[in-house]
Amino acid sequence: MLLYIDPGTGSMLFAILIGIIGALNYLLKDWIVKLRFILSGGKKVETNTDKIPYVIFSDDKRYWTVFEPVCREFDRRGIDIVYMTASPDDPALKTDLEHVKGEFIGEGNKAFARLNFLNARIVLSTTPGLDVYQWKRSKNVDCYVHMLHCANEIAGYHMFGIDYYDALLLSGEYQVRDTRYLEELRGLPEKEKVKIGIPYMDEMVKRLASGGESIPHERTVLLAPSWGKSAILMKYGEQIINLLLETGYHIIIRPHPQSFASEKELMDKLMSKYPNSEQLEWNRDNDNFEVLKRSDILISDFSGVIFDFSLVYDKPVIYADTEFDKGPYDAWWLKTPYWTFTALPRIGQKLTQDNLSSLKEMIDSCIDDPKYANGRREVRSETWEHEGEGAVRAVDYLTEKYRSITNAHIKTKKKTADKT
Repeated sequence: MLLYIDPGTGSMLFAILIGIIGALNYLLKDWIVKLRFILSGGKKVETNTDKIPYVIFSDDKRYWTVFEPVCREFDRRGIDIVYMTASPDDPALKTDLEHVKGEFIGEGNKAFARLNFLNARIVLSTTPGLDVYQWKRSKNVDCYVHMLHCANEIAGYHMFGIDYYDALLLSGEYQVRDTRYLEELRGLPEKEKVKIGIPYMDEMVKRLASGGESIPHERTVLLAPSWGKSAILMKYGEQIINLLLETGYHIIIRPHPQSFASEKELMDKLMSKYPNSEQLEWNRDNDNFEVLKRSDILISDFSGVIFDFSLVYDKPVIYADTEFDKGPYDAWWLKTPYWTFTALPRIGQKLTQDNLSSLKEMIDSCIDDPKYANGRREVRSETWEHEGEGAVRAVDYLTEKYRSITNAHIKTKKKTADKT
């Protein structure tokens, strides 16, 4: 007979297990240090010689595009970093960057077990939930830094998603405002908030500029929603796919990767009923650059891909009225409007159940009407500060932080030595 353990209980049991392992790990290290002290004739022994200067952690291979510009900037400066990933086929494991060491640390809890005892100066990640569920802060990590993986909300994570990071690399003033409010509301220590821009979008602009003009093609519509009960495929499902096929245009459907895990039954049903054909294709590329480039318009909901498409490619969007439920997210606590929903009306048209039947007319209107160009410029200035400078500013901050932490550590050691 199989026993069911709900996610909350599973997380608690995992935390208890990690605590036990941590205690044993501490005792083992304590014994080793004492043994080395005895063998050295009573001289002080340095216990932190294997601390890694910089670690980047990625919980999924799709975030390589987010981190690659930062890795390239580290490599250009000749600075060694360790890139830890929970994907065995992460492109980072095969990178040709001399100073970037890719390391697969296992999937799921195995990865978090490794991270929970990590010995490093700085850990950079785009994974939320540090010290909330399975991923615990290691006592041997000096600083945890979070970098956003899309151009929208810092409050769009599930509750407490970034509460226990030490620093945030952001791209807009509204993100600073929202983080500060949450810190004050929850009585949290103030994090360092550094506006660096958006490194991966800087790279997309470079690629777009070097790729030349798009090849002439039939009008192409990309449906790329987020996932969850408020997202397009869960709300409209077959209805919107049928309407898109009726337009006669080429249709690309690119579900959020999480849909294939959390909404597998729905994905299996839709892909079976609407298989790949000359008119319709399902896209699961790890890198979305090409699929965005060859699409003329994007239909989405609250997915960050809206801003990739609108701000980098300067193309129109249609966004669905999905009655987004802020309940599970940090946005629920805010008194200010959810920034994404102030930006969307400026860059595209709103799709509702009432106007869904006019989808083809909306597509044609958005593509042919230039009135949203000014809105795209406004939104770009709000969420993408320091355009073109993201990777450089990120590495500038991380290296300066490393120097600051190291100098403080040296001063502390010196004071301790002087006292003895």
